[in-house]
Amino acid sequence: MAPIDFTGSACSLFLLMMDLQRKHATLVLAEHRPETVTHAAALMREHEAVFLEEPPDPHFEAMLAGDLSVDDYVMTLDTEYTEFSHSMCLVLRELHRTGISIFQVEPYLEHLVTIHEFFASGGTPEGLDPHELQYQVYLSEKMATAALLDFYRVATAGSFRETVESVKRFARVDSRRFLFRDRLRAEVLAPMVQRFSKSYIEAGQIHYFLGRALRQTLGDSVQLRVRFLMERVVKSLGISRHLFGPGDILTLRYILHPEIRYPMEDLLAARALIYNKLIRKNEIAPLKEPYPHIRDELEVIEIVKQLTLAECADLFSLVRRLKTEEARIVVARQLRSTGRNAHSWPVSNRQE
Repeated sequence: MAPIDFTGSACSLFLLMMDLQRKHATLVLAEHRPETVTHAAALMREHEAVFLEEPPDPHFEAMLAGDLSVDDYVMTLDTEYTEFSHSMCLVLRELHRTGISIFQVEPYLEHLVTIHEFFASGGTPEGLDPHELQYQVYLSEKMATAALLDFYRVATAGSFRETVESVKRFARVDSRRFLFRDRLRAEVLAPMVQRFSKSYIEAGQIHYFLGRALRQTLGDSVQLRVRFLMERVVKSLGISRHLFGPGDILTLRYILHPEIRYPMEDLLAARALIYNKLIRKNEIAPLKEPYPHIRDELEVIEIVKQLTLAECADLFSLVRRLKTEEARIVVARQLRSTGRNAHSWPVSNRQE
């Protein structure tokens, strides 16, 4: 038997054949917005299995099979994003009918649900087993909640400097929660993904570390690619290069490089304070504008990128108790007064 020729075209053909035999997975990073559903659906159709970023729900299979209406199913969910959930359920039903396997896989949130149920039935933290993952999830959530409540307290009555420090503290605690959550999900996903030739893994944008955790867990058994679902849309709008606000960037830096201190930490935390006052939180259906959330996020990102630390301090004192639309007027007026871009934001409450 002649030896295999690992040079030239024979090597290329061999590597191609090996690649075709490998399993593939796509980690798709996107927020839960109505405008992302069509794009997600198109990509999901290219895969054999879909792994959703949500804990298992007892009514999910009945909804997929058509035994429970989408409206009734969404009503059972504890979600801020009802429009997204409704649209996505319709897509998932269609995919289910074509034979695509669909799974709800989010072990951290699954443990969190059981913790809430345990407390609702009269259980106490002392009743949790400290040797179980459930207890580790409880501690992680307890620390993150405490840091968030501390931020709310300081942001209401504290100084600008104190509030910036509270933002950084929360981001550091939150980064550890994301690391734990992503590692836990990667461990559960790995054996499931290896059962299918092509897998679609849903995740929010902040879960960028999940790609690294999956690669470490899967090794060479699955070829993984990480994809930002709305990347082309972001580029087409030409406002900003990505959808990460300053708070997300700060948290991601702590996730990816937890031991490194950054010169821009204070500025990112300060801009995050202003960003949070300017961003629209309510779900917006894509009616007049096909990508209302993306456009809004990109514009707010571009707005706050223009602010210095001193300007954030001045603006924080003006907007900390204002509603979103009022805060936008104040910030837009400030930018225009110095000749900077405020997009098409209003300059007053009056219709121009």
